[in-house]
Amino acid sequence: MTNDESEHSLRRSHRGPGEAAIRWLLLGCALVSVLTTIGIVVMLVVQAAGFFSQVSLLEFVAGAEWTPLFQPQHFGVLPLVGGTLLTAGIAILVALPLGLASAIYLSEYARDTVRKTVKPLLEILAGVPTVVYGYFALTFVTPLLRNIFTELIVFNALSAGLVMGIMIIPLVSSLSEDAMVAVPRSLRNAAYGLGATRFEVATRVVIPAAVSGIVAACILALSRAAGETMIVAIAAGATPKLTLNPLESIQTMTAYIVQISLGETPHGTVEYYTIFAVGLVLFVMTLLMNLFGQWFVRRYREKY
Repeated sequence: MTNDESEHSLRRSHRGPGEAAIRWLLLGCALVSVLTTIGIVVMLVVQAAGFFSQVSLLEFVAGAEWTPLFQPQHFGVLPLVGGTLLTAGIAILVALPLGLASAIYLSEYARDTVRKTVKPLLEILAGVPTVVYGYFALTFVTPLLRNIFTELIVFNALSAGLVMGIMIIPLVSSLSEDAMVAVPRSLRNAAYGLGATRFEVATRVVIPAAVSGIVAACILALSRAAGETMIVAIAAGATPKLTLNPLESIQTMTAYIVQISLGETPHGTVEYYTIFAVGLVLFVMTLLMNLFGQWFVRRYREKY
């Protein structure tokens, strides 16, 4: 018997019923998330089938009007997709520079005591209830913006996107900072030895080396913004309109789901099934973003 075989036999001899029970318990915990995801997908697909049995897929994905609750009914989901992408785009334009700048400061400039104080304070933003953000956008940010943009209406995509961007700053900053800290110190020291300044080291050495983690953080934050509900439901309005003007009222996919889910729509009608059709579109969008993030990380990840 070889040494490896004897070691494996000895390891198996020490395994008791408790070890086997722990193994199966951990396996069960791992399967919970997998089975939950499968259940969500099956539920969405089965319920959305009731919608597509009455509405053509072409009209749904290519139509530019969304009026399922009014006559004549139109079921083009593009206005909802456009509203979702508009607010999420504004949010990432706010969160990316602020979050990345915060990450650069925490990883390259801040002392350990400052980092241990500032990072938890910054992450508090992620713990604020989104309904608070929604009313903050409606009652504080919108009046401020109306002093600048006189044509801005009460419910608009701009204020919702700006506040949503503030909400996802901790996602970008915290995950980006973790990716930057993981860059070996030897790369920094080599750059300093060549006469580079701290800012040049941060922007030309650390960020390129940590780009896969930074992109993954941005995609995760973008997915979070696309799935946000309360901020857009409160501050962005309920007007499904295909527009690129952030000063107008729009409606996102999540806000529409909230509107229909209030219980006034009869079960089994085409209006009811629109909830699952829209939810399926949102699920596919976030899935594609996450798949792209995983591909990007595998493609450009630096191994040290």
